[in-house]
Amino acid sequence: MTNTDFSVFHQPHIIFGAGRRSELPAIAARYGRHVLVITGSSALRQSGVLGSLLGQFRSHGLQYAHMTVCSEPHPDLVDRAVSCYEDLEIDVVVAIGGGSVLDAGKAVSAMLLKKEPVEQYIEGLPSFRPHDGCKVPFIAVPTTSGTGSEATDNAVISRVGKGGYKRSLRHPSFVPDIALIDPELMLSLPAGITVASGMDACTQLIEAYVSPSASPYTDALAWSGLEHVNRSFIASCTDEAKTIGVRADMAYAALLSGIALVNAGLGVVHGFASSLGGYIDIPHGMLCAVLLAAATRQNILRLREQGGEAALEKYARIGRLFSARDTAGRDEACDSLVEILENWQERLTVPRLSDYGLQDDALEDIANQTRCKNNPAALSVSHLVSILEERL
Repeated sequence: MTNTDFSVFHQPHIIFGAGRRSELPAIAARYGRHVLVITGSSALRQSGVLGSLLGQFRSHGLQYAHMTVCSEPHPDLVDRAVSCYEDLEIDVVVAIGGGSVLDAGKAVSAMLLKKEPVEQYIEGLPSFRPHDGCKVPFIAVPTTSGTGSEATDNAVISRVGKGGYKRSLRHPSFVPDIALIDPELMLSLPAGITVASGMDACTQLIEAYVSPSASPYTDALAWSGLEHVNRSFIASCTDEAKTIGVRADMAYAALLSGIALVNAGLGVVHGFASSLGGYIDIPHGMLCAVLLAAATRQNILRLREQGGEAALEKYARIGRLFSARDTAGRDEACDSLVEILENWQERLTVPRLSDYGLQDDALEDIANQTRCKNNPAALSVSHLVSILEERL
């Protein structure tokens, strides 16, 4: 189950710690004087953080343009940004925000030198051709603890609706040059975003851990991340959310989930993120929260039929960690894991797919479009439909 032969992809220069956002202007200045700053639409501004940072940029002699992102990035947004800023001779792109903001920044930094429609370089589209990796330097500053985009080589771009898609613009060079992670930026996250982003990180850690492409390297990273999720995820969704140690734990877990997924790949939940995420308008992290328990149950059932001993032992190890029952047998521990994930859904009031407009007549079509090459169990279309039906 775990490969002893492996390669490790390039990772960013990681700067991690409370208050370290103060280093951002000096870091950006190393690349030149012209900065494109990409943020979400309101939270940073309302908190006063954005005004403070932009003031520090000015004091460092930096000239900046500011772009806001209000939703998961779509190709029109990326193309408009390139058209707007391509003549400014941007030296560095700095994205400060959640996964959508980071993905938008990653895509803009990749396309500023191309001056072509981004859809020509998105994997899986009829017009696809490989990107050469030339980009404007990119600094990622996450304000949520979920996607791990600060450590990945892809930007997720989507068109939502029938015939829509959610696919990646990808190249090893698109890994951010700098990942600056300051848990203080996450202290004021709303509960809903905390739940969705935390479940995204947890999903990525579990899927990377049980992936057929896992290695001793990714196992160590994923397990460390899962230990931090176990310690602080529920706390981050409660009154302890404003505790810096809790936020630091989840920021660390999200970072490791990004590194692990780049090197080990992901499973069926993220397969649905592409097919289902392009069909209905559901935030990626919430999709993970909705589907993780049902997908884990289906994987365990199929692995028991298929003789997937190594993957079952890994699921059991996670179940023992999350349940604090170190002596539980394998089947008991696997069942405990599913129960705990279901308990989280109920406790945190995770919605259902029908709440986002999904209807049962679309399930088979979505299942037929779902790919999950790094899933530990072989799942048929009927198994995929069962996962969706459980959460409809």
